[in-house]
Formats: sequence, C-alpha cells, structure tokens
Amino acid sequence: MQFLYPYFLWTLAALAVPIIIHLFYFKRFKKVYFSNVKYLKEIKEETSNRNKLKELLILLSRLLAFAALIFAFAQPFIPTGKALKEGNQLISVFVDNSYSMTSAKEDIPLLDYAKDRARQIVLSYGDETKFQIITQDLLGKHQRFLSREDALSYIDEIQATSLVQPLSKVLLRQNQLMKDENGNKSIYHISDFQESIFDYGLVKDSFAEINLLPLQTNQVQNVSIDSVWMENQVAMMLQPNKLLVKLTNHAPQSAEEVRLSVLQDGQEKPINIRSLAPGSSTIDTIPVVLKSRGAHKLTVKISDYPVQFDDEYFLVLNVPDSIIALNIYDGAPNTYLNALFEGLSYFGIQNQPVSQIQYQSFSKYNLIILQDIPAISSGLASELAKYIKEGGKVVLFPSAKSGPEAYNTFLMSVQAATFQNKLTVSSEVSRINTEEFIFKDVFNQIKSNVKLPKTTTSFSIRGGVSGENILTNRDGSTYLGKYKSGNGILYLCASSLSEEVNDLVKNAEIFVPMLYKMALSGVGNNVISYTISNKTVIETKSRQLSGDQVYKMKGENEFIPGQKVLGNRLMLDVGDQIRDAGFYDILSGEEVMETVAFNYDRRESNMKTISSGDIVSNLGENPLGIRVMEESEQADMANSIAIKDKGITLWKYFLLGTLFFLLVETFLIRLWRKV
Repeated sequence: MQFLYPYFLWTLAALAVPIIIHLFYFKRFKKVYFSNVKYLKEIKEETSNRNKLKELLILLSRLLAFAALIFAFAQPFIPTGKALKEGNQLISVFVDNSYSMTSAKEDIPLLDYAKDRARQIVLSYGDETKFQIITQDLLGKHQRFLSREDALSYIDEIQATSLVQPLSKVLLRQNQLMKDENGNKSIYHISDFQESIFDYGLVKDSFAEINLLPLQTNQVQNVSIDSVWMENQVAMMLQPNKLLVKLTNHAPQSAEEVRLSVLQDGQEKPINIRSLAPGSSTIDTIPVVLKSRGAHKLTVKISDYPVQFDDEYFLVLNVPDSIIALNIYDGAPNTYLNALFEGLSYFGIQNQPVSQIQYQSFSKYNLIILQDIPAISSGLASELAKYIKEGGKVVLFPSAKSGPEAYNTFLMSVQAATFQNKLTVSSEVSRINTEEFIFKDVFNQIKSNVKLPKTTTSFSIRGGVSGENILTNRDGSTYLGKYKSGNGILYLCASSLSEEVNDLVKNAEIFVPMLYKMALSGVGNNVISYTISNKTVIETKSRQLSGDQVYKMKGENEFIPGQKVLGNRLMLDVGDQIRDAGFYDILSGEEVMETVAFNYDRRESNMKTISSGDIVSNLGENPLGIRVMEESEQADMANSIAIKDKGITLWKYFLLGTLFFLLVETFLIRLWRKV
C-alpha cells in the first residue's frame, strides 16, 4: 500500500496525547467514613474494573476513528503496476462525430453517449488539468489546451460532421500538441471504431498513454451509392451518355426493393428496383441524354433506411460549347481534316501555316494538329510543351521528307517516345486498342474485312515511359501511340498525313473517330464530382482579368476559397469550408464560371466495427501500449480513471472505518450501563 499524500501520516503522532493522559492521569479520592464497609468494598472493586474496561474501549475506538480519518486524508492506494502520476495533467479527448456515430443505441445516438463520456472524463480531473478536445473536423481551434469549463463548453458544441479521418491521423494531431508540453499526458479516443478508420498500426510512437472507449450498437443495415462515373470521358449533347453506378449492400442481410432513380435538371426519373445479396455489390447503367450545352446537375438516388448520408450522389456533366482544333501545317492544309471538322456540329478547325503561328492563342484550342511540318523549332517546342503540361492535346504527323532529329528534341522535352529510323517499306495496321478511349465503343465488333491504314514511309518509334499503343502494325511496331505529359497528352503517329505515303485519311472508319475522340478527350471539367474533405483543391480555367480579381464559391454557404493562378489554370483550395453535399457555383463577380458537385466520404458506408473484445487482437504487438476501457469501466468513469492513474484507492474504506468507530464509541457511552 502507498499514499498519495503521505505527509498527513505525521498527524498520527498526535494520537499519543490521549494515551499519555489516560496512563498518567491519577484520580484524587475523597475519604468518606462509613460505619460498616464490609459490603461496599466488594461493590467498589467490581465497579472500578468495569469502568476501566469501558474507558479503554472508548479510548481505543476514538483512537481508531482518528487514525482511520488520517489515513483517509493521506489517500492510500494499492499500485496496479504502473508508475504513479503526479504533477500537471494534460488530457486530450477525441470525440468521433462522423456520420456513423448518428446510429442509435436504445434510441439515443452514439454521438450523445460519446459527448457524455467526454464530459465524465473532464469532470474526473482536477481544476488545474489542461484539456484538448478534438473531433473529426480537425479544426485549427482544436490545437490548444483548455480549462475544464472551456472543455465542457467545447463538448456541448460538437455536432455530426461529414468529414472522416483515419484514427492514426487523429492520434498524430494529438501528439503534435502533447510533445512540447511537460506533465502527465493521457489520450482518450471515444468512437465506434469502424474497420475503415482503425489504423493505429501506422503510428510508431506516442507522447502519451492511449485509452480507447468503444461505443457500439448492433450492426446496422445499409445500402450505399459508392461511386458514379461516366463510361466515356466527355458528355455529349443529344446522345445517350452512360453513367455507371456502383451499389453495395454492407449488411449481412439481403436488401430488398432498393429503388434507383436519377434527378436531372429538376426532374426525377426512376431507373429500376433491385435486390442485393448480403455483402454484395452491383453496377447499374443509367442512360442520360443532355439536350443543351453547359453544366447539367444530376443526382443519383436510392431508397434506403436508416443510414441515409450515402443514399445520394451529386454530379455535374459539362457539355462543351464548342470544340475547336488548330491545324499547323506546311504547304497547304489537309482537305480531309477540314472536311472532318466542318462536317460535325459544334466542331471547328482553324488552320495556321508554320510560318505564322499565333502562340498566344494556343490555350483556346482543344486539340493542336501538327500536319507534316518539316521541323519543330525551339520556340514552337517550348510553347507546345507548356500547352501539353497545362492539359492540352497535341497530335504529331511527321513529314515524310524530314529525319528523326527534326522532332526528337521536342519529343524528349515532353517525355514521349522518339523517332528512330525512317523506314521505306510497306506496313499495315493489324490491331486496334479498343480498351483505350480513342476507339472504345467505336466498334460493336471488329470485322475481318475492316480496312486499316497502310504506309509506305514511316518512322520506328521507341521508348516513352508513359506510352500506350492505340494502333499497332503487323510487326508489332507502333503506328499511333499515346503519351501523357503533365496534365496533357501527346498523340504520336509513325507516318505523315500525306496520302502519298499513308492512306489513313481514306480510312473513314479509323480516321474520323480517331480525330473526333482526340479532340473530345479531356474537354472541359472531367471531374464530375469531389469528395468532401479538408484538403480538396479544384482545378479549372483561369479567367483572371486583373491582379486583384477574387473568386467565390456559393452553394449551401458562400465563401472565398484559397486561390492561385498557374498559367491558364486556376487552383481553388476550399479547405474546410464545405460541409454539406450538393452543388456549388464558382463565381467571378456575379458570373457563374463553373458548377461543381461535392459528396460525402463513403468510407463509413460499411458500418462494420471492431468489437471491444477484438480491438486488442487487431492492435497486434501494440507497441503504443493502448488500453481499452470496457463498458463496465465507462459506467464509473471517475473511479476507473482514478484506478488507472493512481491504482486501487482505499480512502473511501478508511472513511467508512472512521464512521464505524465513532458508532462504536457512541454505543459504549450510551448503552454500556444498560448492558
């Protein structure tokens, strides 16, 4: 047994005073004469013996009562094997306020239980203790210590949030505040401990002891819309655009009659009703026809209860106003190119001779075609590399009269493959990559008699780290390759566009969809939606007309995001300003530049948690010494914390002992004579 305040034990010396008084106190007797004392002597001796016993018992009970009281003030405890915590206390409490904590236990949300546990933790420590209250929001105001009153106020203000952080990230944030402070440090995590965020193994060290308080309910049935994406890269007007929707049933029971629908431009259209087997996923296809150019807001919805935060998926499909290609040529522009682009609605082409290139206009074109130019000058190479890096697409058809050196400097600058030898033998394309966007969904079936390009003069293509063959010759060499550089793409053809050495322009089945899809790839904003987090950056085109222009975002709330212009690209950092899923407009003044969609994080759609009994086994070797507080310990938080920090406390038992001995004294004084 040890004592928290051992200096109180010095007062035990004061108990010697009544003992000394009792031993050395001599009564003075007064003589009284009687005529006959024969019978009185016997009575006197008997009474004296009984009084001495009574006085000794009363003295003993008083001494024991005062001794027990002194021991209670010294706060004795039995150590639990850990070092005694003395000095300043620094306590960090994490309250999981993600949407999974809105599930109910006995009709009360788990978040309410979590806030109550946090209050009990705060109230279990003294007034001098410093507290940190942190949630899934990871706000800047969380990174400071609070008084007990302020900590309780913070807890009262906690609301459910759409943000979800892995527990390792929360722990690292708590340690950042703890590491430079002196004192006894304790961390508490109050959560349902879902499998999707349980990753303590990523943290190798901690500046404080870690205590986990599981709050869990029975498995909740949930069907979620995990993701939605387009089958093609670009939304087209007056054509069926296919949306792919992934649904998952996270429960161990079947989900019956799940209704799928889409809300498009204010009108809801039912798609189908389906059932999902336990733990299964499925992908549905939604055909969407867009009747106008510009941004179209769509909401994919399912009917599901009780977890509903993942039952809607917001997205924006952008139909470009126009698609313009630039053809840089030598000699004369290719008539087939002009016919191709002029024959398609909202497509267009502009031709510039290589001697009269307008570099400043590159950014307005969706595709730049280099048609048989004899060489790429250093100035043109620099502007093309910049254009590609910022998201542009370039297709190069080399001149049959030039050598590899006329292009390789430029090709190496964008990390593409390079031309090797010039070949003057006949070659024929034999394979089409139908998995790549250019020819995906172009052919229902490639027939054996389909006419493919043939060349009589071409270059061999070698290298390219990020290359992908789109058209391949019979000998396995590349006819048309795709190479990513920065945010853009370079398409590299092995042969000239001239029909004298290459019959590509006469193969409409290949030539038309190839140029058509090249121009379409990556047009406008290909990101159809964003996930709400505190690190989202939106990239869009800059329309900055002056140095002091400020962009705003408006949806559920209006705010000014962080903004940075990089060339013709605008980077908008939304930080932690967006908390609600939905649509948000990007404004330049009062003009809507673009509309974007935000969705809740789907990590918590799987409601599976790690039970309190399995947490320890999931921790593995547990180098952090993490301790799990069971539900019985949470029921009496103050006592559990006292035992954890000080061992098994005994002062209550000594206080009861004091009361017991005082009762014994009362019994001896008042009832002795009646016995």
